[in-house]
Amino acid sequence: MTSPKELKRHLRKEALGRRDALDPFWRVEAALEMAETARDSIAIEPGEIVSGFWPMRSEVDVRPLMFALRENGARLCLPAILDKTTIVFRELVRGAPMVDMGFGTVGPHEEAEVLDPQVMLVPLAAFDARGHRIGYGAGYYDRAIARLVDKGQPPRLIGIAFDCQEVALVPDEPHDMVIPEILTENGLRQFAPKL
Repeated sequence: MTSPKELKRHLRKEALGRRDALDPFWRVEAALEMAETARDSIAIEPGEIVSGFWPMRSEVDVRPLMFALRENGARLCLPAILDKTTIVFRELVRGAPMVDMGFGTVGPHEEAEVLDPQVMLVPLAAFDARGHRIGYGAGYYDRAIARLVDKGQPPRLIGIAFDCQEVALVPDEPHDMVIPEILTENGLRQFAPKL
């Protein structure tokens, strides 16, 4: 019998293969469309802290989306990998130095202020119609979200993906975080919370 972990690995590989096959020019247009959707449908209070991510490989380029939210008053931050299990979120300030974070991504220098995001744009490899996600397998986001929840500061979670990354069913594991909203090129989808 296939374990949930093995099934997730298989689903991740298939979904990322579909994402990698998307035309790069189409991905740029989709990212710009998603930024417009975000500007119109993700309400941000002035000064609200929003974490984004620096795109790697064929991920949605969320930089236009982050800048649209900044125009609406958001303070931006990006994940910084501290060790094999921990990420923190450092403020993204125009003109401040960026450093290599590994995995083909960059983030703000260690002198940048560490912030607790109130809204998290969450990268993912695959998702299902219930809002269950498959990440890249390291669990950074699951642990970061759990830390914020433990502090009494549960963030609004918005997964970022292309529609081709949707799978029929993500196997449930106890540590998984459900993402109540997913933004794709076809709009912002909201999922009913578990009862």
